[in-house]
This record gives sequence, structure tokens and C-alpha cells, in this order.
Amino acid sequence: MSDIRVECYAGYRADEHPLRFVLRGHEYAVSELDGQWHSPDATYFRVRANDGNYYVLRHDEGQDRWTLDGFRAAR
Repeated sequence: MSDIRVECYAGYRADEHPLRFVLRGHEYAVSELDGQWHSPDATYFRVRANDGNYYVLRHDEGQDRWTLDGFRAAR
């Protein structure tokens, strides 16, 4: 897992869904929210970034910490 910095949309609650993220010094805009699911300790977001690749971003709500949990290159 890699630590990342994530900027989120905050509607009726904080960190509703990611808008952009910075990974290894590169900023990516979220162009599509492809899925979202919950575990007891975290919320996961599968997003497609402006580079065309898919990323799974994990938000540990208890520690307010974001990590990269998955990656799939565009075909």
C-alpha cells in the first residue's frame, strides 16, 4: 500500500468521494467513480483517473488515512 494525498468532494458528509489525488509527486484528476464499497474499517473507491488508468483508493476512516490498494492499467 502506498500513502497518497486525496482531495475529496464534501457534500452532506466529509470525504464523500475523491476528486483528485497526488501519488509519487504526480497529480491525477478523477474522471470517473467506477465503484464504491465499505468494510468495517474503511471505504474503498475504484476510480478512473485522467491518465485512463484505474486506481483503488482506500480511506481508513478511523485514522483518516488514504492508501492506494489497487491499480490496473488502461487497455
